[in-house]
Amino acid sequence: QVELVESGGGSVQAGDSLRLSCSSSKRTASNNAMGWFRQAPGKAREFVAAIDWRGSSTDYGDSIKGRFTISRDSAASTVYLQMNSLRPEDTAIYYCGVFLRPYYSTGSGPRYWGQGTQVTVSS
Repeated sequence: QVELVESGGGSVQAGDSLRLSCSSSKRTASNNAMGWFRQAPGKAREFVAAIDWRGSSTDYGDSIKGRFTISRDSAASTVYLQMNSLRPEDTAIYYCGVFLRPYYSTGSGPRYWGQGTQVTVSS
């Protein structure tokens, strides 16, 4: 079992920035792709970003392209999400996940999930 712990969420104003972190309990994460998803109240969970096991390839959801950046420290099995120019519509619970494959692809989602961290953006 891989445990993931997210941190860095909070309440900010529109236009502000936040950096989310997700630490893994096992090095399993360092050999696999990791990603961020979010879920707003009353909405389905949405793909935000993903990064391959080496940190050399990234993918982003259309709604956040150009504003968010995913990165990772594979040695520490940690993934980050730098969120700039935040908007009220970015308000959601953000979850990180570990895929059971080294590269991200659409289809099956992460095998392991964190508990989520709340991001609230006010106008």
